[in-house]
Amino acid sequence: MQPLTKRIIVYVVGWSFILLGIVGLVLPFLQGILFILIGLLILSTEYAWAGQLVKKMRDRFPKIGRLADQAADRANGWLKRFSG
Repeated sequence: MQPLTKRIIVYVVGWSFILLGIVGLVLPFLQGILFILIGLLILSTEYAWAGQLVKKMRDRFPKIGRLADQAADRANGWLKRFSG
């Protein structure tokens, strides 16, 4: 996969999860925090500020950090399958 294409996909998917998370904070049937965390994990590969937020989250909430690692591993697996 071309680096520019991968970067665009990371931006679109990451920000989509962030937006879904924001909507999920208001709607009772979406887990807003979960979507925001997934979006931050995805964006942390491209943005330093997102990486810093993820680091703070891991330091403050170690259990959530472990869950985030599992989610990141799954997302990387999906990305590898998608990109071929």
